[in-house]
Amino acid sequence: MRHNADEAPIEGEIVDERVDERAPAAGPDTTVALVVYALFLANFVTGFTIIVGVIVSYVYHGNGPRWLDEHYRYQIRTFWIGLLYLSIASLLTLVLIGFPLLLALAAWFIVRCVKGFKGIQEKRAPTNVDSWLL
Repeated sequence: MRHNADEAPIEGEIVDERVDERAPAAGPDTTVALVVYALFLANFVTGFTIIVGVIVSYVYHGNGPRWLDEHYRYQIRTFWIGLLYLSIASLLTLVLIGFPLLLALAAWFIVRCVKGFKGIQEKRAPTNVDSWLL
């Protein structure tokens, strides 16, 4: 048996790697939500990562604390509202009004993702989750 925790285990020794229950909890893992926001933004380059991101949001929604679940809900709403806005702006490109609307949609999308990144770093839910704007 080892006397010092820093010593390497002896061959064949059984090592107890249980987590000490007295240690403070690290908090929820926010990596997945951050990756989803990154996938949303990467969609500007690839054109398909947003689909992966929204699927991941649906899978992880409901598996964490309330403030983190609100981020997944925010991501899902950003996808569906953005899809609606994209459809409308695309139709309006026929009368040339859609081109500035597509630029506004890109700005709206980026702002929502940045708000999400900031909220996760501050360990709080995004503001105005139910909003159709920002």
